[in-house]
Amino acid sequence: MTNAWVYILVIAAVTFLVRAFPFVLVRGTITNPTLRAFLAYVPYATLAAMAFPDMMLATGTLWSGVMGFLAAAAVAWTGGGLFKVAALASGVVLIMEVLL
Repeated sequence: MTNAWVYILVIAAVTFLVRAFPFVLVRGTITNPTLRAFLAYVPYATLAAMAFPDMMLATGTLWSGVMGFLAAAAVAWTGGGLFKVAALASGVVLIMEVLL
């Protein structure tokens, strides 16, 4: 049980340091427009990196996940709202699961 507490403390310390590092490093407002633009996309990139593998592997077959993603990307690209994107992707996955 002692090893588990050591692991928990190490993970907590690393998590704290990763989150506290920007506050210690950058004390003022970031004025560089390139850096500000980069930092504006970090949450979206992180969410995509976490969600994309689950989108592909949450279905019964990989192909239904791929087709659902492509359908969602096409609707989103043409300006469809969140409900349209989610509904179409779910419908395509359902149809692909029935067919495959």
